[in-house]
Amino acid sequence: MTSSHTDCHFCLQSLRGRKYALREENAYCVPCYDSLYANPCEECKQPIECNSKDLAYKGRHWHEGCFRCAKCSRSLVEKPFAAKDEVLLCTECYSDEYSSKCFHCQRTIMPGSRKMEFQGSSWHESCFVCQYCQQPLGTKPLITKDNENYCVPCFEKQFAHHCYSCKKVITSGGVTYHDQPWHKECFVCAGCKTQLSGQKFISKDEYPYCVDCFSRFYAKKCAACKKPITALGGAKYISFEERQWHGECFNCAKCSVSLVGQEFLTWQDDILCHKCGSA
Repeated sequence: MTSSHTDCHFCLQSLRGRKYALREENAYCVPCYDSLYANPCEECKQPIECNSKDLAYKGRHWHEGCFRCAKCSRSLVEKPFAAKDEVLLCTECYSDEYSSKCFHCQRTIMPGSRKMEFQGSSWHESCFVCQYCQQPLGTKPLITKDNENYCVPCFEKQFAHHCYSCKKVITSGGVTYHDQPWHKECFVCAGCKTQLSGQKFISKDEYPYCVDCFSRFYAKKCAACKKPITALGGAKYISFEERQWHGECFNCAKCSVSLVGQEFLTWQDDILCHKCGSA
């Protein structure tokens, strides 16, 4: 650059007919400007003179010819690049060295492209789709089965159990009764509607009943104590001529000796041991 400036601001030599550089309105001859202000090149360590193009990135500087990929040496001028541990790499070399591989297609997820993370694996956005409908999952709720991802509607359509009672999908937990799935809150006594999950119950005509309701509606009454005989838990009972007794109630009406497994006689509505009946 030539101008009407007469002297170098630093060495005071005449600038007439010479190139010079301006800095803060002061003129410098080229040697003085380079020695005072030229940035050192990050690659070759030589100063980037005022007549050279200075390429800067995060406070560091390069000659245009030195601004290259550290691995393949291709020029990075006006091209996308990435930095790793202060080393510049073209996108291809960076991808080969550091980029994640897509869990689905096993191809590199290029820098700058959108990456989905799920269960410790990385996916291309275009690969992170429902296995059934092939629609992108993005950040939608999803369910995984056999290492495949499904949107909730497709999973429910393909795999989810439907409650035998309300017919709605069982998303978690549930109870199996007569080989049919039930929501815990739907598995209730057919009589009083009390929830039976985790409780003792008795089946009648394919419907579950709590012990109290079954006893009230269906259980036979003991001829001795008049309480219901439920046989719950394997309790033994005795039946004779359309009458039933709890095992512990099947006793002689006179001497109260147990008649279970013994010969007995009947007298009107009573049962008697052989000794009392013969007296």
